[in-house]
Amino acid sequence: MAGALVKGLLASRTYAPADIWVAEPLVARRRALSRGFRITTTADNRAVASSSSIVVLAVKPQVMDSVVEEIAPAVRPGTLFVSIAAGVRLDRLERALGAGARVVRVMPNTPALLGRGMSVVVPGRHASRRDVGRTLAIFRAVGDAVAVADEKLLDAVTGLSGSGPAFVYAFAEALIEGGRRAGLEPALASRLALRTVAGAAAMLLETGLGPAELRSMVTSPGGTTLAGLSHLDAQGFSRAVQGAVEVAAARARELAGR
Repeated sequence: MAGALVKGLLASRTYAPADIWVAEPLVARRRALSRGFRITTTADNRAVASSSSIVVLAVKPQVMDSVVEEIAPAVRPGTLFVSIAAGVRLDRLERALGAGARVVRVMPNTPALLGRGMSVVVPGRHASRRDVGRTLAIFRAVGDAVAVADEKLLDAVTGLSGSGPAFVYAFAEALIEGGRRAGLEPALASRLALRTVAGAAAMLLETGLGPAELRSMVTSPGGTTLAGLSHLDAQGFSRAVQGAVEVAAARARELAGR
């Protein structure tokens, strides 16, 4: 995700290469980032934290405590910290970084790797409106981003947009298998299914029409689409998808200790 952010920020010209400094423990990865993006890299987390106005904490949740403990002594007043670690709450980060720490938490999703992500931003107690604006600008470089006021909503966000891509992939797999069972060669079934998913998403995003309206436009009385939709209804398709989001959100709450 950090690599996706660097790529998006440079491609959108939100920041120049000279503005970005990455701390990365792996030598090979540092070299690849330096060569690929012409940015400065280092193994020194404290050096980045002490010299940056915005610090993006793009580390795994299980190492967040050790990273924050390492950089806390180097924190300058006024530095904005942006965390994308799932399940690591704002109050935990604020305590670790010191009194008055300005922290914003973000839940992005993996399509950000292609510049088509969806991110939700929530500010901590000491973050300003400007901090939120700067964070939105960063994540809009890799897709869309919105801000919410209540951190508890990030659990539902995780269940929907965080886990949602995997649900779409599972649906695509089922479409491909359905096409294969209906007699198509696997390669053709895959091509048709993936283009169908991409095209349907584009219709939703670009026509301004809602899912129900678009669905009705392709559903003729007594036709093939109606037959398929009736089967999905009989199998509990909608309830299963809704339940998947709810279960994922509940798991996010458990992982966050709520």
